[in-house]
Amino acid sequence: MALLSPNSQIINGGLMTDHLGSCLCGTVSFEIKGDFDSFYLCHCQYCQKDTGSAHAANLISQSAELIWLSGPDAVTTYTRPGTRHSKSFCRLCGSALPGNQIAGLLVVPAGCLDTEVSMLPTAHIFSSSKAKWERGLAEVPMFEGLPV
Repeated sequence: MALLSPNSQIINGGLMTDHLGSCLCGTVSFEIKGDFDSFYLCHCQYCQKDTGSAHAANLISQSAELIWLSGPDAVTTYTRPGTRHSKSFCRLCGSALPGNQIAGLLVVPAGCLDTEVSMLPTAHIFSSSKAKWERGLAEVPMFEGLPV
């Protein structure tokens, strides 16, 4: 007998996982009904700019449904002119949020989910654009909280 996580359910004989998420200020909350196809760590310069970090961590689905539970009016989207790069975010706190600006594709920033993601990243993409300071991170000291 398979064990199901609290956010899993059997639909038409198949396992389907629902995820809940929200923004930092709590204005926006949402549910994702369905499964993710892939999980990419994107190192392109656009993702570095819009995350302020080394890469974006995005879950991708061609079949999952995005349902806004609260604050849909606080969600705004920026699309870089001349590209397919877009970012949805809370206009109050700036948190990255799911978007489906590319037809048939739901992109969910992993960090905005409140439920656990059991899927491991599928791949690093645009690795040729990796930030120089990202190399050698395995040797950098790690702390459980703020260093004292």
